Amino acid sequence: MEPTSISSSQLASEPLSDLVDESRRLVEAANSKGVVARILGGAAVYLQAPTGGPLFPRTINDIDVATRRGMRTAISAVFSAAGYVPDQMFNALHGASRLLFYDTVHARKVDIFVGEFSMCHQIPIADRLDREPLTIPLAELLLTKLQIVQLTERDQRDIYNLTYHHSMNTGNGAGIEADVIADLCARDWGLWRTVKATIERCQANLATSGIDPENSAVISARLALLWERIEAAPKTARWRLRSRVGDRVRWYDEPEENPAGN
Repeated sequence: MEPTSISSSQLASEPLSDLVDESRRLVEAANSKGVVARILGGAAVYLQAPTGGPLFPRTINDIDVATRRGMRTAISAVFSAAGYVPDQMFNALHGASRLLFYDTVHARKVDIFVGEFSMCHQIPIADRLDREPLTIPLAELLLTKLQIVQLTERDQRDIYNLTYHHSMNTGNGAGIEADVIADLCARDWGLWRTVKATIERCQANLATSGIDPENSAVISARLALLWERIEAAPKTARWRLRSRVGDRVRWYDEPEENPAGN
């Protein structure tokens, strides 16, 4: 999806009311300053959907952004210029990896992940941000949803939307890079364990999702293919060692909130 052209007057204006349009504006504002910023969360799912919108629409509450390590000062300047107010205390404590900014006009926030996404599990997102013009890559975007332990209906909708609108790429080409997800799961037993549970839950809930059988079959087949790739990926020694402990020790973090569900 190509970025929408934003005029210089729009770049300097206050935040837009529509969160998808505002996401485009923020990426363009960052681009104009030479800062790489990409969208994740619910807004990214919409940005990656066809023109008519995703198969399974839902409300988007906030914007989540990813940027590269070392970009704290630069991206803070971008957001301040774009009409956002920083959370001074939070940013002072966590700014090396995460920043919070507020749109006081519309009473909403932007969560900025610097270098990596860290919620129930840590997902590296910094090294591949230039692969898409507006959002983090599809593989990482899907994984930020699959890594959620307490899956909500809106997270499930995002998983269904992503797997319906994008094929599961198991080689070169467009779509969700299944091997990227499989490789990350092969290094981290805890991530593998959560992704397994999330895929199983999504598969089981398809029958009551309200999606017609033909579309459900597409989603089910793609989730099944993804799981095949995850299982087939050679596991690391660290993965095998942790698997012996299993569920006896908690394998995930408990975040205070889940921005990627927005």
